Amino acid sequence: MPRVPTDPTDPPSEDPGSRQIEARRKGLAYQGAVEAVLAIPITIGIGYWLDRRFDTTPILLLVGAVIGFGAFVLRLLQLGRQLNSFNKEPKS
Repeated sequence: MPRVPTDPTDPPSEDPGSRQIEARRKGLAYQGAVEAVLAIPITIGIGYWLDRRFDTTPILLLVGAVIGFGAFVLRLLQLGRQLNSFNKEPKS
């Protein structure tokens, strides 16, 4: 007789390897998203600090914003390539 799940949130039976791969994929996604989002305020903060130090307001702050946004976009592109590589890996 087949097993009937009593809990509707009970996941279908999967091999432990696919769960581990999915957990790694999610962890990579969260890490990449945090890195991408934090790139902007960190570089803006550095630009702001340099502006106050060298009295060049707001030039270095704007340069920091541009660099931070560029880092944001590049990290998201890299993250997309990494997540796509998980989809292309052969399932064992």
